[in-house]
Amino acid sequence: MNISVAQFQPKDGDKKYNLSIIYKLAKKAKSEGADLISFHEMSITAYTYTRDLSKKEITDLAEEVPNGKSTQELIAISKELDIPILAGLVEKSRDKIFNTYICVTRDGVIAKHRKLHPFINKYMSAGNEYCVFDLLGWKCGILICYDNNVIENVRATSLLGAELIFAPHVTGCTPSAMPHRDYVADKYWQNRENDPVSLRMEFDGPKGRRWLMRWLPARAYDNGVYYAFTNPIGYDGEQLKNGNSMIIDPYGEVLSEIKSFENQITTSKITKEKIELSGGYRYKKARRPELYKDIIGQNHESDTSPVWLKKEKAKD
Repeated sequence: MNISVAQFQPKDGDKKYNLSIIYKLAKKAKSEGADLISFHEMSITAYTYTRDLSKKEITDLAEEVPNGKSTQELIAISKELDIPILAGLVEKSRDKIFNTYICVTRDGVIAKHRKLHPFINKYMSAGNEYCVFDLLGWKCGILICYDNNVIENVRATSLLGAELIFAPHVTGCTPSAMPHRDYVADKYWQNRENDPVSLRMEFDGPKGRRWLMRWLPARAYDNGVYYAFTNPIGYDGEQLKNGNSMIIDPYGEVLSEIKSFENQITTSKITKEKIELSGGYRYKKARRPELYKDIIGQNHESDTSPVWLKKEKAKD
């Protein structure tokens, strides 16, 4: 199967614009022989700016799935181009709001995952289910951004049969306790045409890609799965994001990656033969759950707030 991952710079709350970019990049993927395309977290609405929205504002932004206008537009795009599309939005269901990621085909919504560890807006509720579904003869899973940082979520999704995990993100270039993690200064972005090297060094260093490479390939390697990682490029809200959308194989190797500062896609062929040859596939078969099922299953209080958001709240 040939899969594409995308990156683009969204506009805050501008669903019409963001869907137009999704259409253009999906059309490009189809023309290049892709069997599907995946976009980043909340790609239809944009993400970071929603942290300051009131309950009414985020409720007004949210839509029902599958009957909402944006979902129906995404289905129409998928039908016109004859390609499955995965994208994110804000969902409302009864009195709850979710950070939701959907997979659509010409036949409608075939998968929906609600983020398990949301934190960007206090009015968002957490999802409570893993998502594994059939797509073009493959077992696929979805984990949104922070969901992937909790390793149990990835192992659970792979144990439920996922061979390919879609990992839509809005991440990177934010402060952390880890040395040299921080925001990327606007001057680098504004001067990207005259001095692309400096911006690339910022994006590929510890603030962005180097942080990703500490853990992202490990999720694929440890579980013997393919990973389709997506991330916006440029500004999401007032934060610069480094893109670097990439496809990783079950050996933890990067098959292809976007290194552009523009709206762009990359496509790779994935094969099932690699899965059973991978270390992670063998390690899952070697498990002895009787040793640790009670340890891993212990109750505890979950805290999802990232360092950068705590710092922002402290400023307020």
